[in-house]
Amino acid sequence: MNKAAQAPPLPDRLSVDPRSPHHVAAVFEHGIGIRLNDKERFDVGEYCISEGWVKVPAGKSLDRRGQPLMIKLKGRVEAFYRDA
Repeated sequence: MNKAAQAPPLPDRLSVDPRSPHHVAAVFEHGIGIRLNDKERFDVGEYCISEGWVKVPAGKSLDRRGQPLMIKLKGRVEAFYRDA
C-alpha cells in the first residue's frame, strides 16, 4: 500500500510508445493494469478513460515502420495499479 501511495496518479490517456505525447515514464515504473468491460487486458498499447477506448495490436501485422497495427476497442475502461 505504501508503494501505491508514492505512485503518480494515473492519467486519463496513456500510451506505451515513448514517442507519443501521451507517454508518462513515471507511471510505467509501477505495475499498471487495464480493464475493458470488466475483463483485464494485458495487450493494451494505449487507452483513454474519458472517451472509453483502448488500442491493442491487430495480430502480428506491422506497418511500414515496423510498429504493430493497432485496432480500437470501445467500452468501459478502468486503469489501476497492481499490488506488488
